[in-house]
Formats: sequence, C-alpha cells, structure tokens
Amino acid sequence: MSELYIDPDYKSILPIRETEKAIKEIKDYFEGVLAWNLNLQRVSAPLFVRKGSGVNDDLNGIERKVSFQIRDDNNSDAEVVFSLAKWKRMVLADYSFGEGEGLYTDMNAIRPDEECLDNLHSIYVDQWDWEKVITPQQRNLDFLKNIVRKIYNAVREAENHICKLCPQIKPILPKEIQFIHTEELLEMYPGLNPRQREDKISEKYGAVFVIGIGGRLADGTIHDGRAPDYDDWITPTGQDRKGLNGDIFLWYPVLKKAFEISSMGIRVDKESMLKQLEMRNALNRIEFGWHKKLLEGQLPPSIGGGIGQSRLCMFLLRKIHVGEVHASVWPQDMLDKCSQAGIKLL
Repeated sequence: MSELYIDPDYKSILPIRETEKAIKEIKDYFEGVLAWNLNLQRVSAPLFVRKGSGVNDDLNGIERKVSFQIRDDNNSDAEVVFSLAKWKRMVLADYSFGEGEGLYTDMNAIRPDEECLDNLHSIYVDQWDWEKVITPQQRNLDFLKNIVRKIYNAVREAENHICKLCPQIKPILPKEIQFIHTEELLEMYPGLNPRQREDKISEKYGAVFVIGIGGRLADGTIHDGRAPDYDDWITPTGQDRKGLNGDIFLWYPVLKKAFEISSMGIRVDKESMLKQLEMRNALNRIEFGWHKKLLEGQLPPSIGGGIGQSRLCMFLLRKIHVGEVHASVWPQDMLDKCSQAGIKLL
C-alpha cells in the first residue's frame, strides 16, 4: 500500500525543464568528483544476468526478481539485477584492477516487491554502483570511515556546485559526517523502531553513517536486512561492536525525516561469508559460480556500495517526491494526490 507525505506549503524550486537540466548537471558533476576521490574508472554494466549464477544481489532473500527467457539461447532464464554488489567484485578480478583501484557504473534495477511506494521509494532504482580493491590489512573500521568521508565530501561538493548554478537553492549539509553504531542507537532510543532511530540521529547531526547493519543486536533484532554474501556485518570492530558496513543518512527538512543516500561496506572474505550464510540458512549458495570463486581465492578483497542517483538529485534539488526526478509507475491514488497538490511526477 502506498504512503505519501504532502506538505501543503511545498512548491518546487525549479520548474520541470530547469529540473531536467539540473539533474544532468548533478549526475555529470558528482560522478566526476566521486571517481577522483576514490580513484575509480567507469565500466559498462549489465541490466540482467543469468539466473542461478549467484551474481545477482538477493537483497533480503525474499523479493521477486523480474525474469524472462532468452529464446535464442535454448530459452535459458535471465533476471534483471537488483544491484551489482557481487558482479562488481568479479569484474575487479576479471579486468585486473590492482590495489587502490576501483570501478563505478550506472546501475538500473526493477524491484517490483518494494514494500511501500512513497516519496522516497520506487520500483525503479538507479544508482552509481562502485567497488574498489583493498588490502587485507584495510579490512577495518578506520578504513571504512575514511572512504565514507570521501563519499560525503563528494556529496557536499555537488551541493555547493548546484547551489552556485541555482542560487535559489541554499546549502544545508554540515561540514562533517558523524558515525554511530546500530547498538549505540538501540541504547540511545530503546523505545523506538530502527526507522525512528534513524530519524532522531539524522536530525541531531545532519549527516550520519550508521554502522553495523544486518547483524543481530543485543535485543535479538536486526536494524535492517542485509544479504549474507556481500557486506561483512559480523566482523568484530571493537570490544563489543560488530560490522564493517553501514548506510549514509542525511537529514532532509523537506520530508522532515532521515534520507538514506548510500549503502556500502567492506565485502565478505571466505570466513565471514560462510558464517553469514550459515546464520541465514543459505549455505546452499556455495554451489553458485560466484561463491565458488570467492571460496577459491579468485576474488580480491574489496569495499563497495551504491549511491542513489535519483535520491541525490531529489535531495540537492529539494524535491518532495522521487518521481519529480525520475520516471516510473505509481499507484493511481498517488498520482491523483500529487496532481491535486501541484507536484509534477515525470
């Protein structure tokens, strides 16, 4: 069931054609800064992969994939990607990327089981997927935080850039991003659910990286789902904290809530993948081609993630609905309410 927030005082800062120009400007500028900050090279990426290869992202493991048969390939099954989390790491090896080098690409996905279409969620997903080769010694929290800061600095540079081009848009991001673990959030706000905790901490700091998503917390819950075979969410990073992954959240005054802009993490090694697959009752995946490559040492240690393209444009242009910056299919009641409120969905 769709949910929609409409502020009666909302009015788009830019008209639709100026919005389209600004979207192109943001995407071109940001990916250049991101590539420079992280030493990344752009590569081409697939829209779909073979079913059963183990390459596709399984998200929480229950979502349906858009699939079809290839007639001229013995009706073999293919499926549209959910993300390129595992594909990127394979390409790092296949293309002979070295330590400190990485790639980024345009990822387009369809997620028909998106639980709740609203201001932020669409069945169409577009993001910059990126992946970078690291050393085994860099599989630690300090290195993760350093990469997060570089990504956040790219976001701030993009904000400053678009504010210069469109002076009616004012910068709102703080200079520094803060870091907090999901266990700390639970301790700080024990009576709130994970989404409410994200809202509280994002409003407090303006920009925050929430560490340790996917692992079990002290109260037996998990902050949010994470596939067991790409991010490392069980590796100890301190005396009582776990996880080498997380999400970047920004406080978004237009929606008065936390705004997730990126999900990322240091990737699993052989040991952590086997542990996480066992915890999720998914050890059968070790028979997939991708998983065999990791277990046989054919994939390099890496860090990677995704950064929402439409999410970034929406935030920087102060839009109230992601449909103002990308075209998708929306429930009719949402289209009607947006139209009545003067919100133009593409």
